[in-house]
Amino acid sequence: MPDDAWSPPPVLLTVDLVILTLRESRLHVLLVERGEDPFRGMLALPGGFLNHDGEEILDAAHRELSEETALTSGWVHLEQLSVYGSSGRDPRGRVVSVAHLAIAPGLPDPVAGTDATDAAWIPAEAVLSGEVALAFDHRLIAADGIERARTKIEFSALATAFCGESFTIAELQQVYEAVWGTALDTRNFYRKVQAAKGFIVPAGADRRTTGGRPARLYRAGPNTVLFPPLIRPVPSATEENTRGEEE
Repeated sequence: MPDDAWSPPPVLLTVDLVILTLRESRLHVLLVERGEDPFRGMLALPGGFLNHDGEEILDAAHRELSEETALTSGWVHLEQLSVYGSSGRDPRGRVVSVAHLAIAPGLPDPVAGTDATDAAWIPAEAVLSGEVALAFDHRLIAADGIERARTKIEFSALATAFCGESFTIAELQQVYEAVWGTALDTRNFYRKVQAAKGFIVPAGADRRTTGGRPARLYRAGPNTVLFPPLIRPVPSATEENTRGEEE
């Protein structure tokens, strides 16, 4: 048999961003309206190709965060999520995406840029339920990013990334309720947060008035791993049935 020379298959690399924030106490994900084919006019996660073969992947993720949404990345939690590379995920050819999860508190209304014609915050449940259709395999990527956040706030201090520099325990509870999608008992939550040593620490003597009562302010503590962890409650049968009816 002839010894044919082997050449690597052409593969393109992109970065996609699952950007999460809380708006009106609800978890939202940032979506952009595509201004170019394929899937022109459809909603998608922010992202794009590497600028050149020397661009680092993390640098590309930070660049896309700024270019696609006009959001600055200096105070955004950004971590690699996963790699998506099924052969049929992109009609332009074999395209592999390195997806990243980004989290920040109180992000402003986004401004679309480059190949996006619009950008908006969409409730996470609308994406997860399929109520909002996404281009490519971006619903899968978004769902993986949301589940990553839900899991990590059980065992790490990631929940504080949704908060400002200082926050009350009630505001931290709102983060857990929004990300997990379930109501929590206030006294039980307070006890568990206080039991996780180094999770949060008092922010001086400052207090914030909430509902007519002054509440102590806290900031993120030195520990990034929670012990004991804050385990996500198992949804009740009633909650599961309600979600099924909504979907």
